[in-house]
Amino acid sequence: MTTLTDRPHTALLVIDVQNGVVAGAPRRDQVIANINTLLAKARLEDVPVIWVQHSDDGLVRGSDDWQLVPELARRDAEPLVHKEYGDSFEATELEELLAARKVGRLVVTGAQSDACIRATIHGGFVRGYDVTLVSDAHTTEDLTEYGAPAPEQVIAHTNLYWQWQSAPGRTGVTAETAKVTFGG
Repeated sequence: MTTLTDRPHTALLVIDVQNGVVAGAPRRDQVIANINTLLAKARLEDVPVIWVQHSDDGLVRGSDDWQLVPELARRDAEPLVHKEYGDSFEATELEELLAARKVGRLVVTGAQSDACIRATIHGGFVRGYDVTLVSDAHTTEDLTEYGAPAPEQVIAHTNLYWQWQSAPGRTGVTAETAKVTFGG
């Protein structure tokens, strides 16, 4: 139902699953296992997989914290988008990669639920994509010392509000890993 014409395909986005980003995050191992399940399914169905890797002053490119977690194996043919902003579309080649693959629907996984995940799902949505957030394949860090809710509440709230997103010609929904389909 995407508003992007002639873009019938779906892509799996794996956002910022980096050592320093998910260290200590709730359900870290479960989230990574769920992403691995989705990777296997996407690859089996020949669905494009696009990886996103963040860097900034606190997450220095090339550092151990910046590296993708070792439990996830990116294939050479799967594009890696380097970003410096929360929204994976901002100042990156993500849109061009998706357009070249005729992608109009995104299946989103990764970290941080309340930062880069939220920015990217909204960024894709306003750009005309249908966006599925995989409810059990994203996580975030504990920022309660700064007044944020507990991480599990942040994750639950992100899932809650995203499941009913709609706008002319597109939708935002959530799905558990086991219920994700890439066929449309």
